[in-house]
Amino acid sequence: MHIALDATPLTVASGGARRYTEELARALCDTFPGDRVWLLSDQKIELPFDRPNLRAGSGARNALERRWWSWGLQGEISRLGIQVFHGTDFAVPYLPLRPSVMTLHDLSPWLDPRWHSQADRVRQRTPLLLRLGLASMVITPTEAIRRAAIDHFRLPHDRVVAVHHAAGDCFRPLPQNRPAAPYLLYVGTLEPRKNVLLILDLWRELRREHPLDLVLAGRRRADFPELSPEPGLRLAGLTPEADLPALYSGATVCLYPSSYEGFGLPVLEAMQCGALVMASRDPAILEVAGDGALLLDVRDRAGWMEALRLAVAQPERMREIREKALLRAGEFSWAKTAKLTRAVYEHAAERFHKSRFRK
Repeated sequence: MHIALDATPLTVASGGARRYTEELARALCDTFPGDRVWLLSDQKIELPFDRPNLRAGSGARNALERRWWSWGLQGEISRLGIQVFHGTDFAVPYLPLRPSVMTLHDLSPWLDPRWHSQADRVRQRTPLLLRLGLASMVITPTEAIRRAAIDHFRLPHDRVVAVHHAAGDCFRPLPQNRPAAPYLLYVGTLEPRKNVLLILDLWRELRREHPLDLVLAGRRRADFPELSPEPGLRLAGLTPEADLPALYSGATVCLYPSSYEGFGLPVLEAMQCGALVMASRDPAILEVAGDGALLLDVRDRAGWMEALRLAVAQPERMREIREKALLRAGEFSWAKTAKLTRAVYEHAAERFHKSRFRK
């Protein structure tokens, strides 16, 4: 099969959509060596890794092709003989000339506009693409998002499939030298939806009782306030993936009190490193973490504070959760994601050709 993935997420430095696109492409290449996988974008991109069955498109080559979703992408798909196009980030081509699959990561653009101040195009375009049936099939990262998408966009049940993401192979427990100071850890974009200010508030109170640092590892989005320096606060910024396993493995607690998630990849990454994770009781995080994390109501500040005090003062009480985290994380893999996604491509092709035959 000749498969094309939307490589637009690879043109930004970080983010869940970028990680998803890159890991899925790698897993598809490795799991299905007889397939050819193309990464297509209106911008020229460098391949993020080397595989014999991976190729990059040429990008938009003239003014007409810069109208990418209307014309440029269609021309590229035709030239390369693409059989299925996978829109990895809320979009598919505007003309239904080939079977297409859309990944709908979550419904956050439609739930609270403050969470995505720059997402007007997605908010307006994606519902129209779904309503017109331009995505032959839709993938969501969890069953929680699948149910929400079916209800919100009134999609047929058999058109939407939940396919879990996974953490990369590099995420594993690493032996640690004792850190200079024990630390709490947050990994992710600094943005309003993630409740990073709650983490800061909890840490400042806990620091009055225990000599704990706080490490925030992630880029700051423009709509998140710039943080002033203070003792014990370490702003790691955008952190290379290769450095994250050591950060996760050495943390006293990994915190992820997000208001809403489609999957919550940092939670699974931390669990796969054997870290103690405290996260919000968001439906998607609950589905992913199972009993491998301590999940709390994001509005229950007192409950978070009590759990943190217990984890810091009596870490042996949390050993069982760490063990369950490793077992739960072992149920996910990108190879499994690739196999399930490839099956969705086949369903999309079947659905597309049946619809054309009926016409």
